Amino acid sequence: MRVLLTGSAGFIGSAIGRRLEERGDEVVRVDVMLPNAHGEADPPDGTHRLDVRDAAGWTDLLRGTDAVCHQAALVGAGVTVADLPHYAAHNDLGTAALLAAMHEAGVDRLVLASSMVVYGEGRYACPEHGDQVPPPRSREALDGGDFENHCATCGRPLTWETVDEGARLDPRSTYAASKLAQEHYSAAWVRQAGAAAVALRYHNVYGPGMPRDTPYSGVAAMFRSSLERGEAPQVFEDGGQARDFVHVDDVARANLAALDAVTGAPAGHWAAYNVCSGEPVTILDVARLVATGTGEAGGATIEPEVTGGYRLGDVRHVVASPERARAELGFAAQVRPGVGLPAFATAPLRA
Repeated sequence: MRVLLTGSAGFIGSAIGRRLEERGDEVVRVDVMLPNAHGEADPPDGTHRLDVRDAAGWTDLLRGTDAVCHQAALVGAGVTVADLPHYAAHNDLGTAALLAAMHEAGVDRLVLASSMVVYGEGRYACPEHGDQVPPPRSREALDGGDFENHCATCGRPLTWETVDEGARLDPRSTYAASKLAQEHYSAAWVRQAGAAAVALRYHNVYGPGMPRDTPYSGVAAMFRSSLERGEAPQVFEDGGQARDFVHVDDVARANLAALDAVTGAPAGHWAAYNVCSGEPVTILDVARLVATGTGEAGGATIEPEVTGGYRLGDVRHVVASPERARAELGFAAQVRPGVGLPAFATAPLRA
């Protein structure tokens, strides 16, 4: 298979590229190399440094390609409202430009890196009043240290349940809105171009090669960077936020399964899958597991600091169901958080 891989210099793209080459696929590597993710580094050997927003110029690279694995995106929570145009340009305009260029070149198979953030809040229920769809948490409640979502009828804190791919989509941050737009563009392209696509909704990805401490990096890398400085990891809210953390090696395996599935899919096929470990953890657990790994490596184990701070774009709980990916892609994660997160404490990061 000949695969054009965007975002190939990122830590997820690098892992996917290695796995594709290990099984004998031909990989065409393309990366935008945004400074806030890569610094001013030169692209790795064999990587084309191109702007996805100008994908119309990629014709020679796309010609003869069997599928595109689209990983390039601006990620993370961002810094200010001024980041809005950057997410829209790189994630949404970039994806639209790539899809148009693929159609022009006769490439009609896509695997898209999406995210669990498209769900917004996860799935909740009240023991007495059943399923609930909570509104965004108010600033007043968060300022008062009330981080949970509550039943609209009785006021009790809601319990979380796993979210499957048919759940309501309700993005609550700039990044989340841009990822949902990518999904919508790909679904429209499938219908208009007689193509096929799979969107992989990554949960919290971590592993070797993550960028160091930046607002555009994942929380696990931010905890890791704090520990390297000898500082306590800063945990927002009360640390009880439930999430799913999935290792980058498992994400790469999911992408290979998705590429195999989409190349054999009929025209008009579009599907989304959660990519997760299936073992939920709290954010405080994540900080402690990474800190434990530092201690195992001979350093001092530092207890995380629960700050009570918050970000308005964050949701309380979102935990995925892995069942559809298991049933339809044959994908199940192999790296358990209790093993992968401590090992991440000493894994190499990108400067």
